[in-house]
Formats: sequence, structure tokens, C-alpha cells
Amino acid sequence: MIVFVNGRFVPEAEATVSVFDRGFLYGDGLFETLRVANGKPFRWEQHLLRLRRGAELLKIKMPYSPEELRRFVARLVEENQMPEALLRLTLTRGIGIRGYSPQRAVHPTFTMSLHPTQQPDPERPVQWRLITSSIRLPAGEPLAHFKTCNKLPQILARAEADATGADEALLLNTDGDIVEASSANLFWLTERGLHTPPLAAGVLPGVTREVLFEIARELGLAAREMSISNAKLREAEGVFLSLSSLGVVEAGSLNGRDLKRSAQVPRLSTAYWDIVRAETGQRMTKP
Repeated sequence: MIVFVNGRFVPEAEATVSVFDRGFLYGDGLFETLRVANGKPFRWEQHLLRLRRGAELLKIKMPYSPEELRRFVARLVEENQMPEALLRLTLTRGIGIRGYSPQRAVHPTFTMSLHPTQQPDPERPVQWRLITSSIRLPAGEPLAHFKTCNKLPQILARAEADATGADEALLLNTDGDIVEASSANLFWLTERGLHTPPLAAGVLPGVTREVLFEIARELGLAAREMSISNAKLREAEGVFLSLSSLGVVEAGSLNGRDLKRSAQVPRLSTAYWDIVRAETGQRMTKP
């Protein structure tokens, strides 16, 4: 595997960063994960915009222009001969003085790597078992709007899911409302339409989440942001998660109790993959 590290394309074994890098020491950085289909990064502009806005918030200077990064991605795909993959971008503040102060950390670290993936089979849809994590997220947290390199709450939540044999964990905020899953946005369906928690709850504004809003408009399905509790979620007509790696994933159960299934979920999933193929020129393939 060839990896991009600070302007160089190197074998995986040589893709190293300093133990004094602030991303390693403090999680002082950001990342993005997006799907590459037919050699093209899907919704590249939205992912890069979120990364750039996060860098502005953390006051980390982007080391490359959008045009340079796009060329680097194309070469990385070519070097690895991996037109269907997940692309991981990581930006950290780099090396600075010892301690929390970011002073003198003026050379950011930027890496990119590709990871094999397959498109889900629409004829064999996946259903995830969910649990509610004991971990709480702060409501109204501005850092929640970006993928920072410090994701300990999500890691602990996912560890709870792993320990119970579940596929994912839902996190609540300090107001007691469901925010999202450890690695995905949450949606549910009622007779009134499509719903998802508001950004103010501490939600990551997912790129796939935005695509689902677009799809809802095309299908004439009302889409609303609103808060929800565990008890109310169990009453929904259908529940699913959205994430860049898998698109739409239906939730089959929550805390061991079956959830209702909606015919709208596979419809939304099909519409999502139709958009991926239309925007990237990807052909329909079987896993």
C-alpha cells in the first residue's frame, strides 16, 4: 500500500510521523473519511470544506491548496490501483514545544491513505443491532461539528457495543437526547416524514446526512430536525444510520428490542447509491 505523507508517496512501512507530533500526543488535529468510487472521491468538496472549516477553528494552516490535494488523491488512487476504496485524510498541528501551547507548531502534518471497501449488496441489506451507550456528549459543543482526532467518547461507546455483541452504539447528550451513533448520523421515520437530531444537540453535520436531505426533497418526503429520546425512538416507523462508508444502514434492534421496519429505508438507500453512481460514473457491481 502506498500512503501520502507530507507531500511524499511512500510504502506503508515507511509512512511514519514523529512521536512528538501533536496529533499523537494530544489528538490535536482533524480527519475526514470519504468514499472513492470509480476512482473519484464522492462529495469531495463537502468533505474538504468541513476539513478546512475545522482547520480554521483550530487555527491549523492547511499545507496544500484544494487543487493540489485533488491531484494528490488522483495519484494515490492510481499508485494503489484502488478505484473503489475509503479515503482517509488526516491533518495535525505537527511538532511544537512540549505542553499544551500550540506555539511554534508551524509545520502541520498531512497524510492520506486508502482502504479497501465494497458497496453493500442491495439484495442482502445489512441490519445493525444498536445499544444506548452510557457515555454522554456535551450539548451545544462547537467541536462536535468537526472530526477532531480526539474521539474518546465515540471509542468508549463503540467498545460498549462490542462488549455486548451489538454493531453500533447511540450516544445521548447532557440534555438526555439522542445525538448520533459513534460513527454515523441517526435518522428515523414517522407518518410525518424523515427526522434527525438537530446540529445544536452536538451532532456532526455528516456529508451523507446532507445527501439524505437532498434525497428526501427529491422524493417529496418531509425532512425535519428534532430531538428524540430512547423511548420515542422505539416508537418510530423505521430507524437507520447514515455514514460515508456504507451509505444507509437500517437499525433492526435497540437494546435488544426489535425496531419497526419501513419500506422507505431501502428506497432511500437505493436513491443514495444512484447518486453515488451518477456523480462518479461508477458501475453497479456485486460484492
